[in-house]
Amino acid sequence: MSCPTGGVVPAEMRRPLLLALALIVLLAAVVEARQWAWLGVRIRDLSEQEMEEIAARHGIREGFGVLIVEVLEGTPAAKAGLQNGDIVVAFNDRPITETRLLQRLIAVASTDADMRLTVLRREGRRQLPVRLAVMPRDIVGDRVAAEFGFVLRGAELRGETAGAGPPSAPPAVAAVLRGGPAERAGLQVGDLLLQVGDRAVLTRDIAREALADVVLDQPLRLTVRREGERLRLVVPAP
Repeated sequence: MSCPTGGVVPAEMRRPLLLALALIVLLAAVVEARQWAWLGVRIRDLSEQEMEEIAARHGIREGFGVLIVEVLEGTPAAKAGLQNGDIVVAFNDRPITETRLLQRLIAVASTDADMRLTVLRREGRRQLPVRLAVMPRDIVGDRVAAEFGFVLRGAELRGETAGAGPPSAPPAVAAVLRGGPAERAGLQVGDLLLQVGDRAVLTRDIAREALADVVLDQPLRLTVRREGERLRLVVPAP
């Protein structure tokens, strides 16, 4: 991954940034209009080695599933008893082979009735009932950014401390998905986000609010600052 100056992001920084994009903070999908269904976990796909270990440990022909890296506090996942390290292998009896499939199934699931998640743990297979909820608006903004292929971080995540600078600072691009819409538009790690459409974004929270109103089937217009230069980018619809 290249940095804005043309160098290379150090390996110790590259992994968490890519992981942030791979996990994408959420399992969500459009349920109706601008509402999203939400499970409330950080997830990632399994590596080949992990799949082999699962197959051997649980005596199944082929290891598959989605790894829950973190269960967010107070979410439907936490209330259902999901745990960090659980491997989701089925949703309402439909086998789960990758994160995108689980997202699509949640997309058509109801928030008014219990769904069934089948998970693997060291002690074996368990079925857990879970009732999805409507996603909080700030997380919707993160999800929209992820759909366009980028992740934002605020001043507090850039190591800036209170009193060390202006009361508000624009969010920076923390990661850009390789081959995604944002990369094709020229967005780079380290770009400072100044505007979403015509709306100025002085903080990450304001950026998330603005992104939450973005329509996913239309291009996203961003204004960024890179090495002192102001750039306007049009990110194609995901």
